[in-house]
Amino acid sequence: MYKVFYNQKPIYLTTELTENSDEFPLFFAKYTTVNSVMKALKSKKVSGIYFYHPKQEKAKQHFLKHFPKVEAAGGLVEHQDGRYLFIYRNKKWDLPKGKIEKKEIILTAAVREVTEETGAADLILSKPLPTTYHIYNANGRYKLKLTHWFLMKTKSDALLVPQIEENIEKAEWKTKAEIPKLLENAYENIKIVLNDILD
Repeated sequence: MYKVFYNQKPIYLTTELTENSDEFPLFFAKYTTVNSVMKALKSKKVSGIYFYHPKQEKAKQHFLKHFPKVEAAGGLVEHQDGRYLFIYRNKKWDLPKGKIEKKEIILTAAVREVTEETGAADLILSKPLPTTYHIYNANGRYKLKLTHWFLMKTKSDALLVPQIEENIEKAEWKTKAEIPKLLENAYENIKIVLNDILD
């Protein structure tokens, strides 16, 4: 099973026939429409949904028919002084990321996006972090964004410059102690990325 988010609500792609309920409805992959999935996710009664097929690969295939995949890359940057880089966009704390360009290497895209969105310099890739999935609306069509995340390190004290044209209001270094409070106003996907760091 893996987890996709729409806003803060999870969609579980599952091979287990779980019980259907008002709070967590069960959708059969073969007989589901985008409209029925989105209607459920937008309902205040619904906390999340199960998207079921007995075969994991088939569940993914059906899901991608409904929600075409867009790949992005981004990073969690750790300064040598122990602080971490966050952005504030659309009234939530977030991590810098963006769409991978055609024929661009994923690692290159991750570093480019972090630099463009924050002005962070001299980034060194450290290790991959969990990949996250979420649904978003692109010009009236719902798509699945798959984001490849990486831990990056830097010693640079270059001035941070938030990319205003991407609706980023702030780019700031935060101490580890500040992160739990900040996550109270962050997307669920960001919490997944930060799990390793906070353990």
